[in-house]
Amino acid sequence: MPYLLRTLVFLAIAGVSLVTGALPTLATSESGSLAWTTKPATLHQGPGREYPILGQIPAEQRIKVLRCQKVWCMIDGPGGRGWTSIHAVDFGKDPRGIEWNEWTFERPAPKQVCFYEGENYTGGALCLDPGTKIEDLLLIGADNRYSSVRIEGKVAVAACRDRFFQSYCERITHSQPRLDQYLNKALSSIEVY
Repeated sequence: MPYLLRTLVFLAIAGVSLVTGALPTLATSESGSLAWTTKPATLHQGPGREYPILGQIPAEQRIKVLRCQKVWCMIDGPGGRGWTSIHAVDFGKDPRGIEWNEWTFERPAPKQVCFYEGENYTGGALCLDPGTKIEDLLLIGADNRYSSVRIEGKVAVAACRDRFFQSYCERITHSQPRLDQYLNKALSSIEVY
């Protein structure tokens, strides 16, 4: 193959690779907390408006939250992966404000979530009703204390390792006799839906 033809083929393949690599992708993360976008979520390369914009995820889309800082979360969803304002993210509810059930979108009867200091639902307990949001368990003397959670009825809880729903978060919908290794005795913020 002549040198000029080989060079043209190489440049064409390189151009296609660059273009397809820049297109937004669908959510591919296997880990992360399930959530929804409450409004269009502009995706930035880093946690701040000064970072380049990578794309946007429309409002009312199911996403995964990979991690959060004070006011920014790294999310993955239809439209790509990037950092967006925490104000565009809602854990545990569908975009219409109805408590989310994996099988239907029916509003479940209000029940209760109880966190226990010991494994297998033993020791002191902190029981909460739907609608309860505690951004910093330290303020009520309950930071890094719980090892298990009992879910009574069709309710869910967003449980995070750090204050203000930062760092590792998990959406819990079923009782756990032992919390995930990242939350066991390391729970700092919770919201019950």
